[in-house]
Amino acid sequence: MKKLLKILLSIFAILALIIAGYVGYVYLSYHREADNQALTIQSSSSSKDLQTAQDYQIMTYNIGYAAYPPDYSFFMDGGTESRAFSKQNVKHNLQEIQGVIQEHQPDFAFFQEVDKKATRSYNIDEVAALSQNFSDYSSVYGQNYNSAYLFYPITQPIGKSQSGLVTFSKGTIAESTRYSLPIETGFNKFFDLDRAFTVSKIPVANGRFLSLYNLHLSAYTKDPAIQKAQIKKLVAQIKKDQAEKNYIIVGGDYNHTLLPDSEKIFGETKEDLSWTHAFPEELLPKGMHIVRKDLAEKAVPSVRNLNEAYQPDKTFVTLIDGFLVSDNLSIKDIQVIDTKFAYSDHNPVQMTFSLQ
Repeated sequence: MKKLLKILLSIFAILALIIAGYVGYVYLSYHREADNQALTIQSSSSSKDLQTAQDYQIMTYNIGYAAYPPDYSFFMDGGTESRAFSKQNVKHNLQEIQGVIQEHQPDFAFFQEVDKKATRSYNIDEVAALSQNFSDYSSVYGQNYNSAYLFYPITQPIGKSQSGLVTFSKGTIAESTRYSLPIETGFNKFFDLDRAFTVSKIPVANGRFLSLYNLHLSAYTKDPAIQKAQIKKLVAQIKKDQAEKNYIIVGGDYNHTLLPDSEKIFGETKEDLSWTHAFPEELLPKGMHIVRKDLAEKAVPSVRNLNEAYQPDKTFVTLIDGFLVSDNLSIKDIQVIDTKFAYSDHNPVQMTFSLQ
């Protein structure tokens, strides 16, 4: 009996040491990316300065690291999966995502949740794959996070993730900067990870710049103060651009609903989720507005809930992706491109605009 007890105590002690060692590894390896970080620009020889009174198209697309086909559900939303179904599935989704972009030929494109090297997407360099297919664009990659190996869920750990934001532009990118967003400082920082936005400045023939903000706000924080602080950080940077009389487009995944009465628009029951609060428009500075036009009438959602496999007319959907713009832009059209969530849990959003 004593021998058995010693064996059990030894096993318990070893397990305790392993767990303590792992927790120490996660905490010690945790770091935030530098704020106000100059980014490396991959320039294209075909890029050029922009003109006023000319139509341009811009698209934003959260590609969900090419891991979310319609039959996928994600464990952090109440589903079952933590990684893509297979390496081949990631390659297929990525190829189809590129096809959607090429079909619409935007002048500018924002991508969120693009993995550079991650367990969840089988270490496929999605940044390189996108760049190779859009070689006639200038581009910039801003890293959101480079996490430690996260051993949850136990049955299939999500693992290590290096992921970020990618901006493509047919206009010359003169400079680009990454700005860190406030995040929770408690244990939840290991789940929602680091957040940021990038600002890329494109010269305009009249001497101003078009400032392109590629954005991905937190999805899983339950602290309203953090959500508000992130938007205030964004607004502070916008005000600096406004003072320089630049043109401003903020595009991406806001993890806030962008349409009033979205429950009625999409025929949904109200879901009290951390990413479905209404965007606090009252925090925007004068001269900035959300582009809506006829999005409510078209009623095409930009995101689905990942708590289950996608089921039209049943799965919760809403609109959290889109654009904020300065009043010195003229907006001709905006649309959500309906992919039926075939390759991601998001649909891309495209806008046609001109500089005044």
